[in-house]
Parts: sequence; structure tokens; C-alpha cells
Amino acid sequence: MFALLLSLSLLVWLAVFIDASLGFKRLDRLEDSESMSEGPRLSVIVAARNEEAQLEESLKSQLKQGYKNMEWILVNDRSTDKTGKTMDRIQESDSRVRTIHIESLPDGWLGKNHALYKGYREASGELILFTDADVLFKKDAIGKAIYYYKEHGLDHLTAAPNLNGKSFWLKAFIAFFLFGFSYYKRPWLANNPHSKIGMGIGAFNLISKQAYEAIGTHEVIKMRPDDDLMLGIKLKQKGFRQKIVTAVNLIEVEWYESLKEAFKGLEKNTFAGLHYRISMVLFAIAGTFISQVLPFFTIFSPDKIISGLSLANVFLLAIVYTIITKRMSDFSPLLFLVFPLTALLFIYSIIRASLLTLVRGGIVWRGTLYKLSELRRKH
Repeated sequence: MFALLLSLSLLVWLAVFIDASLGFKRLDRLEDSESMSEGPRLSVIVAARNEEAQLEESLKSQLKQGYKNMEWILVNDRSTDKTGKTMDRIQESDSRVRTIHIESLPDGWLGKNHALYKGYREASGELILFTDADVLFKKDAIGKAIYYYKEHGLDHLTAAPNLNGKSFWLKAFIAFFLFGFSYYKRPWLANNPHSKIGMGIGAFNLISKQAYEAIGTHEVIKMRPDDDLMLGIKLKQKGFRQKIVTAVNLIEVEWYESLKEAFKGLEKNTFAGLHYRISMVLFAIAGTFISQVLPFFTIFSPDKIISGLSLANVFLLAIVYTIITKRMSDFSPLLFLVFPLTALLFIYSIIRASLLTLVRGGIVWRGTLYKLSELRRKH
């Protein structure tokens, strides 16, 4: 049985290795793009709920951009901290900034999705940049992005930022998350015009207003916790021109403050990513354990065939992990030394998020409970 499982796992990782090796060649680095300071008007829309700790630093990095033709729509989504006051203060000091305060959430909407939609309603730009309230930008990040966008004749450009973490275990977990995201979502396919696979990342979704309106705006993804990804998927399915780039040295996000916060944050997307289906949860747990944990144990088997297959699995895992880590982050590939432990932590996060969603009858996000029945109905 072990020999069969390890053989199947080996074939999977061989396919992933080939796919990732070829796929990453299709992903440009935004750092390599030229920049521009003048061009089409850009509306930056930032939605925030209780983000007082990160908001000001993020906005300062945005307001220092070299690209000139910009406006900011800041949307305070029912915050109970100083988020709204921070937005108002920045609005008073910079004429390019406008603030919207949301006091209540309409039925049938997730808070962030509704806030971004409200921001769009006030935007005057030909282009829209949806971003988060904790994202830090280097001075030429947006200028490079718009140059790349125009140079390639795009309707949508999304950029993978540097996901940062303070502690060793958080960094190791982020590296594993990026590894899993890359082989599962295969983001490079978004750059293939013949593929219907789309991609969107919440830190940086640059889109033409025309394309955004053509897909129906956030109104068509009102109840999607993965709205950033779904935005990209909807655009690609409608035939709009899309690309994903990496921007590890231009855009940065502190993913979560701690591993505990990461587990809490993943409550929102994990079960949704598995289509709210128990069968998918069980498949994800079994698949992760067999392909990413088991070989590290069976490598010590006295059976030479099993130990050999295990060694081959670990070797291919290390190669794929290194390729992804070096391209999608600034972490050391040596974090692979704790790979099986981070795989177990990931399995724990799947179990935890799924059970909490089922017990609560929905997901709790930014203090609001969204019922599972409604999430499933509008998934």
C-alpha cells in the first residue's frame, strides 16, 4: 500500500515540477518593468475595518507614489477603532483623498465586498486599483504597474506581494502556504490567453473600470470571501486580458502578526476554498498528509523500495519548494527543513477552520457572522 501511495505521489510531484518550472517562466517580475509618472487616471480604493495599526503607514507609502494622476477612495467599513478618524485626518491633509464612512451592512453582502463596491461608485478613474489597508508600496510600484499594464494591453493586472512574518514559525508557515497556493492554483495559467484559469490577489488588483463594470462589479461576488481571486476568475472567464506578476521587492504585506492570527485569518477562506464541502475537506487532509508528510516518515522504512520512493518524493518536494519560495518570497529555501511540520500545521488549519464554520453555522469575519447557508447558496 505504501509503495503504491508513494509512487502516485511521486508522479504528482514530477508533474508539478515540470508545470512550475515552465509556468514561472511566464511570470514577469514587476521590478524589471519601466515606470511612468503620467498616464490614465487611477482610482485607488482601500477598504478597512478596524485597521488603525497598519492603515496610516500603508497610506503614507501610497501617497508618496511617483505616478501623479491618482485619487484615493478610503472606505471605513463600520470600524470601532480610530480607522475612520485616521482616514478623515489624511483626507484633510491631501486633496487627492476622499473618505466614505459605512455605518451598516446591507443584507446579502460581505463587508469588504460591499465597501469596495461603495468605493467604486465614487471613483472617477479610468483605472481602478483595489488594495488592502495593510499593504506597503515602494515609490515606483504603481508607476511600474501602470507602465506594464499599458505595455501589454491589459484589462487586469494582479501582483503577488512579499508576504512577511515576524517569527520563524510564521515565516515557515507562509512559505508552505505559498507552496500550496502555487501548485494548487497554478497562477501562471492566468497569463495564458487560451486558459480560463484566472487569478486575483487582494493586495494588488489593477483593473479597467470598463472591464470591472462588464463583469458586473462586486455585485456578482457579494458573498465570496475570496473576492480578490474571484474577481480575476470572472474577468478571465469573460475573455479580458489578464496577467499576474511578482512584485516581491515593490509591494509588501505583513500577512499576520503571529501564527495564531494566521489560523484565525484562514477561517475566512479555507472552507470556502474547498467549496464548503466535507468531502473536499477530507480529500485535502488526506492528500496533504500522503504527499507532503508521509514520505518524511517512510524514508526510514527497512523496505528499500519504500525508502527509495520516499527519498525521491522528498527530493522532488525540496526542488519544487525551492523554485516556488525563491520566486514568490524573500524567504530562505532552508525553511524546507521544517516542511513536514508546517504541512501538519496546515492540516490543522483546515480542520480548525472547517469545524469552526460548521459549529458556528457560518464564518466570522471582522466581527460579523455570515451564515453558511447563504454562503453556500451564493458560492
